[in-house]
Amino acid sequence: MHLSPLAERLLRLLDGSAPDPTHWPVRSQLTTAMGGRPGDGPVVDQTWGNMVAPARELTGRLLRDDRLSFAALVTAGLADMDAEVRARFAEALGPIAVAEVDVVLGWDVESRALFAEAARGPVFAEPRLTGLGEWLGGLPGYPAFARAALEQAEARVAAIQVGEIPYRADKAFDPGETRALGRAVRLALHRDEPWLPALLDGLLRGVAVAPTDARTLPSQALLFEIARAVEDHPTPEAISSLRAVRRCTRHAGVPKQLDRMFKRIEPALAERLEVAFRLPDGRVRQAFGDHTAVISIEGGGELSWWHGDKKLRSVPAAVRREHPEAVKRLREQVKLVQQQQVTLARALEASYTAEKAPPYRQLEGHPIAERLIWEFEVSPGVWRAELGLGVPDVPVRQWHPARASVEEVRAWREVVQSKELRQPYKQAFREVYLLTPAEEETRDHSRRFADHVVDYRRLRALFKARGWKSNYLGPWDGGFDGDDARRLLAGGQWRATLTHGLYDEGFALTGNVLFHRLVEGRWHLEPLAEVPTLVFSEAMRDVDLFVGVSSITADPRWAEDGPEALRTYWRSGSFAALAPSAEIRREVLSRLLPRLAISDRCTLTDRFLVVRGDLRTYKIHLGSANILMEPNDAYLCIVAGRDSQAGLFLPFEEDGRLALILSKAFLLADDTAITDPSITRQLRS
Repeated sequence: MHLSPLAERLLRLLDGSAPDPTHWPVRSQLTTAMGGRPGDGPVVDQTWGNMVAPARELTGRLLRDDRLSFAALVTAGLADMDAEVRARFAEALGPIAVAEVDVVLGWDVESRALFAEAARGPVFAEPRLTGLGEWLGGLPGYPAFARAALEQAEARVAAIQVGEIPYRADKAFDPGETRALGRAVRLALHRDEPWLPALLDGLLRGVAVAPTDARTLPSQALLFEIARAVEDHPTPEAISSLRAVRRCTRHAGVPKQLDRMFKRIEPALAERLEVAFRLPDGRVRQAFGDHTAVISIEGGGELSWWHGDKKLRSVPAAVRREHPEAVKRLREQVKLVQQQQVTLARALEASYTAEKAPPYRQLEGHPIAERLIWEFEVSPGVWRAELGLGVPDVPVRQWHPARASVEEVRAWREVVQSKELRQPYKQAFREVYLLTPAEEETRDHSRRFADHVVDYRRLRALFKARGWKSNYLGPWDGGFDGDDARRLLAGGQWRATLTHGLYDEGFALTGNVLFHRLVEGRWHLEPLAEVPTLVFSEAMRDVDLFVGVSSITADPRWAEDGPEALRTYWRSGSFAALAPSAEIRREVLSRLLPRLAISDRCTLTDRFLVVRGDLRTYKIHLGSANILMEPNDAYLCIVAGRDSQAGLFLPFEEDGRLALILSKAFLLADDTAITDPSITRQLRS
């Protein structure tokens, strides 16, 4: 059956793709598509009146389609056919999905169209859900539907578990219900509803394990739909519930898939500051007869065994024999605790750019807070820095060197060094990146870290580790020759962008850094001078890390390998002026050197740690860790050195470069003891 031209035009519009469903000017788009003029009230009303006939025609067509589309809810509103559409959906969908349709039918046409666009495609297909949780929360009836739907779903799986409803693998919910429940979970997670944790815990356990001994699930589809929702809006409680069902499900493939999803969920939680600080501290103390298992978190997470006051070297034989499952569970628990500490540290780092102070007081008594420097507003506009959250009942924020004087920064670094305080991330020794004159001239972009040749696989790994998103580079498998890597800061109000392009297979070339601000739902490129100081500094710090770790200048083998153009780049970059990260490394070395056994053989210059051996004198670059030998600056290639600095306290070790420099220094200070022929040949050449 052919549609009339007007119905075809309406179908094309409803089947189109809007860039942002929450800002789609629906009435204007529909009016224009049907030949009217937006902004002219009488013409708009007349145009909408002219839509009734084609809308009825199109609605009939949509209702006869085997794949029901939410577009029918839109055309029904134009055609006054809600009853017919509701009846057709009730025939095709389960009761939970029909209850959602009833809510949508209570909205105006514009809201229905936005909903149809957000859940693009057939009811049975994957929807596009960007921003859906936030948007649905503002629509009449949907928050109440979300809770009722999840309660109904929990009751259904509970009935399946006790045999009141016959068990059929993966048939607890139809696809339409699964999609509706996914939207309900997203809304509840986005709103951080207090009723959700207990309800979600019961629902997940109900869908993940068959009531029989079968390895199937009541609804694998809903389990993964909820996991995707948690990835969009993670909470500590939801993650804990997912981990619990990962342990108890009998399906061999489900834990593997969930493990892949956890790798994305944990970093996402670190960006959600309003809930991330609810992570449990992870400390455990459990008795097994005369022995005690202790999980401590002061060093990031460690499982130890004790007999009275004596720390044992391994699991007691009696405990291993009598409680094997408990030992296994504790080993899994310590891995989880370690991940939680990483997530919490990332959340604290991300909070530097928050526009308002996150709920730091939730961390009172937590060991991670005791190792950080905090600022307290002891009187209006007067902030005092202290270790730990020890000043009650006043506003608190994290201390950052960008807000402190040079003298205060030096004093805190001395405290951290002298106390051998292992901070969860680099705070006292944190780099500060301020706007340069060159960046003032370029105005809206920075080229400070442009034109570096980097190992692309390593760069991609760093993007993921630091919460940057990017497409895959490469003219194969759907990749791109050039792309932007982006990270949201300040609670999503600012976006930092690093442009980069394909240099050669396996290598990329870095480009500009730009900053956009979210204004009324749209991103606007801003002058660098308008970017908040900490937003700018934290983003540039990430880019410095990307370049410092992934640049080919960090690989000493490039001196002789590769095409001439890259060897030229390697030679110019390996011994260049120090970036801020290397300047901090230099300051730390100035504090460490007097305490080293080789201190009488070491000297610091502006770019190098100079080490005097018996055979030669060596200059180790503080940025790349590459080495030149005096008197003629001959290059010395050492791929790895001995771990001679074992036991030496390092206040931070973010990229491994500080330990590498010290390792090479210890090796070269005793150069007559070197036996590796690949090194001795260079020393005597």
